[in-house]
Amino acid sequence: MTVIEAAADRLLKLDEVTSLTGLSRPTVYRLIKQRDFPQPYKPGGYASRWSEAEVRAWLESQRHAAAA
Repeated sequence: MTVIEAAADRLLKLDEVTSLTGLSRPTVYRLIKQRDFPQPYKPGGYASRWSEAEVRAWLESQRHAAAA
């Protein structure tokens, strides 16, 4: 990831992650536990946030895996 991409990367709330991926909340957390989904960040120590770039990269990897 370049410096410009990192600066443009947003941190997504769980509702945004579920909307973007089509996954349910329990599925997101199950995949995280299995290390099959990007790990959340805890910017304030409590709330979880996900890198939009990492979630989009995960989506793209899923598309490639399904096409293979």
